[in-house]
Amino acid sequence: MAKAEMIDPREMGLRTIELKKPIFDAAAVTRADQALEAMGDEFQVWLDADIERLQSARLRADGANWTPLSQEDIYAIAHDLKGLGATYGSVLSTQIAASLCRLIETDAGKALAQRDPTLARAHIDALRASVRDGIRSTDHPVGRAVLQALETRVAELGVAPR
Repeated sequence: MAKAEMIDPREMGLRTIELKKPIFDAAAVTRADQALEAMGDEFQVWLDADIERLQSARLRADGANWTPLSQEDIYAIAHDLKGLGATYGSVLSTQIAASLCRLIETDAGKALAQRDPTLARAHIDALRASVRDGIRSTDHPVGRAVLQALETRVAELGVAPR
């Protein structure tokens, strides 16, 4: 039987990364911020398009009786919004999309949404309304209340991973 040997890559001559200096200087960060600011108008167009894609996926899921397969498109779009909402300038969209993802990312959550899609639909309606009405953060009392209600209900169901 062969004997296993532990190898520490730090001792095998592999280069290590020196992180003593910042990777990006202040000018690079400023240029990146300016580029994002210049794209600001495009972000709203992209956010609107993602919300429209989500609504279309919802209508397809309604037509398919919310089978787990039909929920995959909803999950993928919500996952995109979870990652991009803040970049688009809508932290609230990120948070509502994250709650929707938690609801339908497990088999138990998908089964629950198939039996009663009301909560998944509520998430999508909340996303649509918040984007339509320009409610972008939980600093807005309506945004905060809606998000808390959705997250509380998802947590109560016990289908979201911890």
